[in-house]
Amino acid sequence: MGRALMIQGTGSNVGKSMLVAGLCRAAKRRGLSVAPFKPQNMSNNAAVAQEGHEIGRAQALQARACGLAPHTDMNPVLLKPETDIGAQVVVQGKRLTTVRAREYAKLKPQLMESVLDSFNRLRSTYDLVIVEGAGSASEINLRKGDIANMGFAEAADVPVVLCADIDRGGVIAQVVGTKVVLPDGDRDLIKGFLINKFRGDPTLFDDGYKMIEEQTGWRGFGVAPWFAESWRLPAEDALDIASPPSRDGLHVVCLRLSRIANFDDLDPLAQEPGVRVTMLSPGDPVPADADVVILPGSKSTRGDLAFMREQGWDIDVIAHHRRGGHVLGICGGYQMLGRAVHDPDGMEGPAGSTPGLGLLDIETRMSGDKSLREVSARHAASDLPFHGYEIHIGQSDGPDRARPFAFVGDTPEGAVSTDGRVSGSYLHGMFSDDGFRTEWLSRLGVAPSGNAYEATIEQTLDALADHLETHLDVEGLLELAR
Repeated sequence: MGRALMIQGTGSNVGKSMLVAGLCRAAKRRGLSVAPFKPQNMSNNAAVAQEGHEIGRAQALQARACGLAPHTDMNPVLLKPETDIGAQVVVQGKRLTTVRAREYAKLKPQLMESVLDSFNRLRSTYDLVIVEGAGSASEINLRKGDIANMGFAEAADVPVVLCADIDRGGVIAQVVGTKVVLPDGDRDLIKGFLINKFRGDPTLFDDGYKMIEEQTGWRGFGVAPWFAESWRLPAEDALDIASPPSRDGLHVVCLRLSRIANFDDLDPLAQEPGVRVTMLSPGDPVPADADVVILPGSKSTRGDLAFMREQGWDIDVIAHHRRGGHVLGICGGYQMLGRAVHDPDGMEGPAGSTPGLGLLDIETRMSGDKSLREVSARHAASDLPFHGYEIHIGQSDGPDRARPFAFVGDTPEGAVSTDGRVSGSYLHGMFSDDGFRTEWLSRLGVAPSGNAYEATIEQTLDALADHLETHLDVEGLLELAR
């Protein structure tokens, strides 16, 4: 069996995902076969795994850091929120059920078997498995039946290193407070800590670092400064997508829907020097200088249609189109652009129908069949090939389908309006293809930049590993694994 190490956090968004990706790349460069693992993830930003199922996109990036294709064993439990109090439960890549938050606690004991099954399979295949926790290690109110943090670490006998985020303040209390609230058995699982996201001169924190060591008795593995190139990696949270504020150029505005899903379509655009990407926050109007409005994927199309109308975005998008602007709907966003979305069996909530924006002459009917696959397609307007993936339920049809957005083999895919300024497609990931992205942007007046998106990700993962090697005791962290 291979060795394993777990990175847990003092809270959400402390940098666990990126830290694991960097450690995975550092281990790979040492000649180790290494795989990532996250027992439980909560995200609507999913990736297609090699078996044709789905895992969290952060684990797909970590797999890439290891030089591996994504596999469902890397994220055996994926929770995909559908409402404020309920989520779809995906186990080893397949939908198990949809439950309310209170009901999920009853499921967790039976899910631990699948979690350990996947973990042990990885451990028997690779020299090293680097595990990412979820949220905070100190959520003792959720400790009973836990499969994501200390419950897993105890069951799998994996040593834990605690990651704390100094950028949000109170980092001494984050680490020391975690030790104070944990029961003795869980404290013993933690073998050290590290400080993440430091801005400025790290030596200014020398005294604070020593205080944490003295107060906890845990070994310190270093202070990692803020990694300035992090924006070049696929974002795990839609809030992390944005172009530099000073950038000019084509203004692409994406609506940050309440159930936004698979928003990785925006990452390649945000890196283009001739493009300015704005993730529009709820309550903010669509800016008058927007050139393109993107309606992204959604875990609840009808729910997010209602959300759009609450923000007044439906009026804004229609006005934007009337002024001569372009609109692109991807997956759920494509469905919203049609005349109506019908869900007679209540696949995404209460059964019924909801009027769409009417910018495309199509209608969508939800069904239980889920399309989840990687595809090779050809853009209808330019005849350029590109790669993408599908991850959706529902089928769309109507007169505008006679003008497809793309072809998958000989099959028409998506739809385009008669004026050519409104397009919809079920295909995610199209902008990761450099040739297609350059052509699509050139039609909107953006000069070719020569950006190589996939190569940039590889370079940034190497830079991240270098960053960790410089500032953390990476050798000590890897030796800690057992």
